[in-house]
Amino acid sequence: MPVVEAVAIVPVPPAVAFAVSQTTGETRYRWDPFVREQHLLDGAARPGKGVRTFTRSRHGLTMVSEYVSYAPPTNVGMKMVRGPWFFEMMAGGWRFAPAQEPGYTVATWRYHFRTRPALIRPIADWIGVWLLGRDIRRRIAGFARGCEDPAVLAAVDAG
Repeated sequence: MPVVEAVAIVPVPPAVAFAVSQTTGETRYRWDPFVREQHLLDGAARPGKGVRTFTRSRHGLTMVSEYVSYAPPTNVGMKMVRGPWFFEMMAGGWRFAPAQEPGYTVATWRYHFRTRPALIRPIADWIGVWLLGRDIRRRIAGFARGCEDPAVLAAVDAG
């Protein structure tokens, strides 16, 4: 099963990095280049284990995902419940650990997936690693910028 991973060191402690990663609405759109629309489902007011989220990507693709873990300030995990036809399965996890330099965080985002149909899986997996890898690297770079953005940090402080 293919795995895509991206790592960034950000100049905020893990609790702040985690909080930035879980922002929603305009604050989220400010730093996340992948997300065009995102909201919690089923009346949920905040993220948490078992909460489902609707996301529309910059590509126009939609996905409903569910939090399978939610452990502030260290990690969050999700799995696809419904999404693009070419993903048989997709899941990901974001981890936040103290960096060697005090006040900094190592953010590691890892996704794994299985494509379909099985007949074209070798080629589809290669394309998926390339495309998803590119998007995840752009996304974590946006996250790193968000961890230095005064407006994003103010929203996290207010939340």
